[in-house]
Amino acid sequence: MGRSLFLPTNIPLSFSGIPRLRSPPNLSHGSLPLSIRIKFKHGFQIFPCSNTKEARTLCTRAVLSEIPNQKQYPKMGAQSTGPIAPSRLIQVAETAASTGAQVVMDAVNKPQSITYKGLTDLVTDTDKMSEAAILEVVRNNFGDHLVLGEEGGIIGETSSDYLWCIDPLDGTTNFAHCYPSFAVSVGVLFRGKPAAASVVEFVGGPMCWNTHTFSATAGGGAFCNGQKVHVSQTHQVEQSLLVTGFGYEHDDAWATNMELFKEFTDISSGVRRLGAAAVDMCHVALGIVEAYWEYRLKPWDMAAGVLVPYE
Repeated sequence: MGRSLFLPTNIPLSFSGIPRLRSPPNLSHGSLPLSIRIKFKHGFQIFPCSNTKEARTLCTRAVLSEIPNQKQYPKMGAQSTGPIAPSRLIQVAETAASTGAQVVMDAVNKPQSITYKGLTDLVTDTDKMSEAAILEVVRNNFGDHLVLGEEGGIIGETSSDYLWCIDPLDGTTNFAHCYPSFAVSVGVLFRGKPAAASVVEFVGGPMCWNTHTFSATAGGGAFCNGQKVHVSQTHQVEQSLLVTGFGYEHDDAWATNMELFKEFTDISSGVRRLGAAAVDMCHVALGIVEAYWEYRLKPWDMAAGVLVPYE
């Protein structure tokens, strides 16, 4: 459990080795007792159930791993970073993320003193200014690379083997309320797989803001403010603290995730919803939560954050 990370399946990138999220069935008391047939990687297993709660809990547990008792999933980072050394990629990623973070830091205490309309403008302006600052760093160093920004979309050479994914302000609602769970996220992929990542998390609160800088390279480990980090060694769901996120659209995925939220709350130490995907993933890497899952993430939401816990 401590080494598992739950991520959405509909991702237009080459992220492999990720457990597939299944929706618990819609059960009625009239259909019990029954047997649940769950498919794992190496075949099916039958589980007898005598009540609805037991059946739904079993299906929720199936989400935890496609292979019972599996303790670690394969590495998902790029096998190679091509002609550019990992040290060079992470140097630029960290510089870009810290540059964007400075833009956010300059604006972070302003939401307390402005109107709602002004607040909307502030968030939009901060997003755009942060992305522009990050983009300038990336383009100055790698002018022939492809860039995907949350605000600006695709920029650059589409035939490039390198794709930079930028989230200039992950957790905008938290930022708007001065709630300390937001970040600047910069990740680079080589031929569709994560190669290097930097996430600057804002911690503290109004008038006492600080930052944690998470960084990782494929095969090179993960670090927070220069110190190596490790995921939790807790493997039992009952002893685990979990974290999830909900999208803005109240669709079928949202409803399924709400059911999972309820079920995981019952069988774990608790479930948190902080509102910033990159931060959630970095907290898994830090070992302060055991696992994270969420639907409907975009590439810029996870291209950086996903590499940190896997390393």
